[in-house]
Amino acid sequence: MSQQSSGHPKGLYVLFFTEMWERFSYYGMRAILILFMTKMLTFDSKLASGIYGNFTALVYLTPLIGGFISDRYWGNRRSIVVGGITMAIGQFVLFFCASMVAVDMHTAIILFVVGLTALVIGNGLFKPNISTMVNQLYGPGDKRVDAAFTIFYMGINLGALFSPLICGTLAEKVDYKWGFFAAGVGMACGLIVFQLLKNKYIVTADGQQIGTKPPKKSEPVVKDAFEPISNNAEQLKPKGNEFSAARIGLWLVIYAALWFVFMHFVGFNWISTLVFATSISASGFIITDPLLSSVERKRIVVIYIAAFFVIFFWSAFEQAGASLTIFADKQVDRHIFGFEMPASWFQSINPLAIIVFAPLFATIWVALGKKNREPASPLKQAIGLALLSIGYLVIAFGVKGVDGATKASMFWLIGMYILHTFGELCLSPIGLSMVARLSPARLASLLMGVWFLANAMANDFAGMLSTLYPEGGKTTSIFGHQIATLNDFFMIFVVFSGVAAVILFMISKWMLKMMGGIR
Repeated sequence: MSQQSSGHPKGLYVLFFTEMWERFSYYGMRAILILFMTKMLTFDSKLASGIYGNFTALVYLTPLIGGFISDRYWGNRRSIVVGGITMAIGQFVLFFCASMVAVDMHTAIILFVVGLTALVIGNGLFKPNISTMVNQLYGPGDKRVDAAFTIFYMGINLGALFSPLICGTLAEKVDYKWGFFAAGVGMACGLIVFQLLKNKYIVTADGQQIGTKPPKKSEPVVKDAFEPISNNAEQLKPKGNEFSAARIGLWLVIYAALWFVFMHFVGFNWISTLVFATSISASGFIITDPLLSSVERKRIVVIYIAAFFVIFFWSAFEQAGASLTIFADKQVDRHIFGFEMPASWFQSINPLAIIVFAPLFATIWVALGKKNREPASPLKQAIGLALLSIGYLVIAFGVKGVDGATKASMFWLIGMYILHTFGELCLSPIGLSMVARLSPARLASLLMGVWFLANAMANDFAGMLSTLYPEGGKTTSIFGHQIATLNDFFMIFVVFSGVAAVILFMISKWMLKMMGGIR
């Protein structure tokens, strides 16, 4: 009991180190993925960008399935272990893929597809379960929970900080296979930490095991103490069957129609179609739930609007792993004191800036809150989009006149990443908190899944936008506008994120009214 009343339970640090190593594994692989495709598999940047977008989109789509399996059948613990093992296998398959490139390219490409598939499946099982367990370490009303998530978030960013430095250096300075191998070892370290310590430390305040196999429907279910509280207690009681055959049939027809439209009219591949059709259909199915009250429906509309603008943010932000890595590799002067910095190292700037500046932003929000001047959640998100636009404006200015014969200073890129981090701190944690506060209790997990679906669409869109990157004198176009220079390319993100920020700012007061007193 003393462990719970003083400091934090030791289980938090078990989850901290498990997540840190898993994020080390994922971001280490992500830092070198597009470089591996363009340099070793000899894919052109357009194909590599498309694969990158599809892969990262599926990474955010599969947690819906993983969360369902955990809730209904396996529980958090088993899902984390199986997911972690699958991801470790995926990383080591990529190690063998990189080893085979010079021997048999056909086999290497098969291994590449198998490795990415294992990472997608494993992530789907792992991602939605580990953060859920943080809540359960604390008793009802424990005020340490917010601080616990701050500590946990630091673990994510520590893993993301060191992985490009280690995996990127091994890949670019030694051999790509060792970068993937290091990512696999990182995932194995996380699994070992979790497996050895979970039974002793991942327990509730009164010593019960957390994340075990869920009870069968006939068994009593203990309600999560941290589930969002509905304003209307009656909303927690079943009022009927919201899964009527007619309603399910209607949305299956809509889902099929969306598949047809995206495949045959929009021209998406099957992965992009899966991501967008699933996201739209799932969102529509939830909002048409007949059991929703008018207040709940209005709040869900706010979540959907915020999720829509999040797509604009992350599709620009996630260029970090795609076009911005290509840019860093080919068009940035990376020499410092005679040492050429690996291009993948620039992906460590964002997590480092989060670790440095997150406490400052938290202090600013608290100080403004005490003066009754803290911006509401939609306004904070508009500020985040504006900072993203300004970041791209900085790099667009920095690349003016840069061509195949010249390179840009790395400080333009560093400045852009820092501004993007400021934008992330205004948008990402604020959005997660807003979804948790606005969601009806019985739909909280589903609506958090919708939020991740927005990330899935954004990552897929990011890959599509990355294909517009001008390389080797090639010219591309978007909506009839020619993209011939780096300045043209970066101005795309300046414009659409800036316009999104202005629109969100204009409707933020209306959204606040729809939120019904929740800020």
